[in-house]
Amino acid sequence: MLIRKAFQYRAYPNKTQTIQLDRILWLCRDLYNGALYERREAWRLAHKSLSCYEQINELPAVKEVAPEYKDVPSHVLQDVIRRLDKAFQAFFRRIKAGQTPGFPRFVGRGRYASFTYPDQAGWKLTAGQLHLTGLGRLRIFFHRPIEGTIKTLTVRRDADHWYISFACEVEIPDPPAADEPTAVGIDLGLLHFATLSTGEHIANPRPLRTAEARLAIAQVRLTRCQKRSKRRGRARLRVSRLHRKVRHQRRDFLHKLSRRLVNEYGLIVFEELAIRNLTRRPKAKVDADQSAAAGETVYAPNGAAAKAGLNKSIHDAGWRMFQDFCASKAAWAGRIVLFVNPAYTSQTCSGCGVIRKKALAERWHSCPECGCELDRDHNAAVNIFRLGLSLRASVEAPGYKPGEEVTGYNLRSPAERLSRFEGLGLSGC
Repeated sequence: MLIRKAFQYRAYPNKTQTIQLDRILWLCRDLYNGALYERREAWRLAHKSLSCYEQINELPAVKEVAPEYKDVPSHVLQDVIRRLDKAFQAFFRRIKAGQTPGFPRFVGRGRYASFTYPDQAGWKLTAGQLHLTGLGRLRIFFHRPIEGTIKTLTVRRDADHWYISFACEVEIPDPPAADEPTAVGIDLGLLHFATLSTGEHIANPRPLRTAEARLAIAQVRLTRCQKRSKRRGRARLRVSRLHRKVRHQRRDFLHKLSRRLVNEYGLIVFEELAIRNLTRRPKAKVDADQSAAAGETVYAPNGAAAKAGLNKSIHDAGWRMFQDFCASKAAWAGRIVLFVNPAYTSQTCSGCGVIRKKALAERWHSCPECGCELDRDHNAAVNIFRLGLSLRASVEAPGYKPGEEVTGYNLRSPAERLSRFEGLGLSGC
């Protein structure tokens, strides 16, 4: 089976190379914004849609007008135009799907953080050393060997760090059919990051909440700095470093936990969580009595402040990223990851099946019918586990056709599950 796999390495450019890399990023961002402006004006003035290849063919003329673009490899500039074209394709796809379109926007300074060599031109990798045209030898820490055939190379800036990503085509055998004597249901939460159907609780590291005090101090110092000053640049870099550390801590925890679960269990069952709906802010409430008395619309408190704190904690946990990591690693190992309907998993008794609604603050499940007493999250994990077993049994029943939906959830083959993570750098972690 042929898949795309990303290999990312830390680069250590010298001062001259850092200035040149920043200049390339600046020119790529300027070209992106210019191409976007050209598309908008062509449609506004002549109702004409410019294609990707029409704009690529204009690049030689752009280099004549702006000679500074001659220092940037042509393949990199062409990839900038293709990146803009992908943004427009996604825009039209969302329109057809009835979603919020989100027209492509101009990229501000500091927002354009990467450029790509889409083929083998402009760079050379020899004896563990990377040579970029116009930059010379770039020092890289190769912490693991590169596998397969390199298709693209991407240079990315993260605050004051630089990274090189190689997207490679790797030939791997089909994942073996793993022995699955064990299965587990997982309930994701905030008090505990995850509760397993075995009763085990996994603590929530809360990396953002832990760093909030330091971030608050750094952000206050940033706001007090004069705009466009060197001191403000240093303060902005300090904030970026703190956010980067939080991001790395979260990914490290999720990678290690997902690897452990995939190694221990042959079948992992999650809830199909709608994170966007869970983190949606509450609608404004109108106070009818005060509005009638005052003669104007008066809004009543709607708990927006408390909901904002809950939303921040949900995003801090990284539930969707954790599920993606588990699905990617399971596809490599031949394991199975299932997603079941989350309705009433916390309200249903795992002992007798009676539904008893509980407030979110009620953390202990006590069933008056059968006397079942256990932690609320443990009860939900057991229900998730049983739903996963019944879903898998229905999939493996005679007459089932591959790809056919069962209770609204689709069980994909290992190859199909792997294809979802091609080029994202998640596979094989």
